[in-house]
This record gives sequence, structure tokens and C-alpha cells, in this order.
Amino acid sequence: MFDLHRLRLLRELKHRGTLAAVAAALSYAPSSVSQQLSQLEAEVGVPLLEPVGRRVRLTEQAEILVAHTEAVLERLERAEAEIATSLTDLTGTLRIASFQTAALTLVPTALDLLRDRHPQLRVHLTQLEPEAALPALQARDFDLVLAEEYPGNPNARPAELEQEDLLSDPLHLALPEPVESPDTDGPTAALRSLANHAWVMEPEGTTARHWAMTLCRNAGFEPDVRFETTDLLLHLRLVEQRHAAAFLPELVWSGQPPTVTLRRLPRGQRARRVFTVVRRGRAEHPAILACRNALHRAVALRASHA
Repeated sequence: MFDLHRLRLLRELKHRGTLAAVAAALSYAPSSVSQQLSQLEAEVGVPLLEPVGRRVRLTEQAEILVAHTEAVLERLERAEAEIATSLTDLTGTLRIASFQTAALTLVPTALDLLRDRHPQLRVHLTQLEPEAALPALQARDFDLVLAEEYPGNPNARPAELEQEDLLSDPLHLALPEPVESPDTDGPTAALRSLANHAWVMEPEGTTARHWAMTLCRNAGFEPDVRFETTDLLLHLRLVEQRHAAAFLPELVWSGQPPTVTLRRLPRGQRARRVFTVVRRGRAEHPAILACRNALHRAVALRASHA
């Protein structure tokens, strides 16, 4: 029998990439992680790591072990869910990661509902963009992630993660100048009219940035991106102060009337998908079920007040 703790260290190395990252995440000394993995190699009887420059990578045999470790951990997650279901009171800690606009508009209401129904459940929230939150979910840093997906830019769908739709969030072109005339020329013309204006977008490497750049290029121009930030409230403020044009989701107004002139986007580009993600085997845990239910109720309450 292989030592499960050492198998988990090997799995952590696959997801985190370096021995130092594993050590930092688990509060171990790097030498201790290395020693544990060396002992696992001795147990298995084959090399599990091979050097690549200053880093290491998993061998084919190590990948086989990690795949079986994932299956074992999934079964343990299911066992934990069944035990929690058998209990009368919902306790423990639920670790959630959420991108900014969902954290501002949906999560607080969901927290109210959870507190009323499950006062003994402790919820820990981290604001984190999906590009970082989803790998951290795989690495078991979180129990549930709120994520977003932009039109035509589907996220990777690892087999060990399960998604559940939450809402479709409309997207708009936000104009830096007040315009009273109706939008009669069409969405592509509205986009082209901003070809020579400054833009604010999310940083390079994010799916939101890739989507926005593609939208502008399909309209026939390269946007002048002068401001970069993941903070969509700053996007909104820069548009309000006439410094930049932007693409803004409806959630940014938290149910209040828009404060800038908006125009439609081209057909097929008018909404982003907002969803929750958990590890496979975790979906039936009572805390996950309670949280997802609270988030759906938060969406419904927001819609009823719109």
C-alpha cells in the first residue's frame, strides 16, 4: 500500500508546478516535501520525478499514480459529503473564491441567506479572478468558485471539475461621451465610432481581454488600451469621467440604473455566462448544496428588484 499523504504531495506537485509552491501551500519546508517524495519513489520502486532545468516534472509512472490519487480523493470527498448529510446541523468551513462583480452583487445576499439558515457554517470568501481561482480549486485551496465565461471564449473543462450555471449577465458597450440619439446605425458602427478613443480593459492574459480585443478587431480596428485593471468599478469610473470606453457587464451596477450611455454589442456577444464550479465528488456536500441554493436565490431576488 502506498502512503496517501505522499500521494497527495505528488498530486500537489502536478497542480502547483514546483516543490517550493507545494511547500508554501502546505506550510512545509521544501526539503521535507522533497524527502517525502523520495520516500514515495522508494515505495513505488520507479522514478517519479525527472529534472527539467531547475524544475522537475512528473514521469509517466507518476502521472499514473496521480490519476489514481484523484480517484481516491474523489471517493473521500463523496464520503465526507455523505457523513455531512447524515448530520442534523451544517457546520465547518466553506471556502469560496469569486470574481469581483459577483462578489459585490450576489455573494453578500447569499451570505445573508446562509447565515439565517445555517448559522454554524463558517464561510471564507476570497476575491479572485477565474484564471487563478480554478487552478486553486483543483489544488484544493477552495471548495467552490464563482467563474465567468465570455461569448466565443469557452473555459477549459477539466474532468475533475463540475460546473453549474448561475445566470446570464448582459454585456454592454459603455460610451465615454453622453449620447442622446437612438442607436440606429447598429452595434458594429457604434464600436467603430470609438476606434480613435482610449479604452480600459482587463489585463493581457485574461479571457475578458481576449474577448474584448477580438470584438474590436472584428469591428475593424485595434483598440488604444491605455488603462488595464481587473477592477470593473474602476472601468466604470473611467467611463463616467470620460477617460475611456469600456465593455461593462450589467452586474457592475448592482441593480441600479446605468450611469453612462450604453450601446448594444453585436449579436452573439451580448452576455457572459456566470457559473459555479466544484471538484467532482463534492457537488452533493450539504454545504455546497446550501451555497449554490443561496446563490440561485440571490439571483432571483436581484431579478425581482430590477
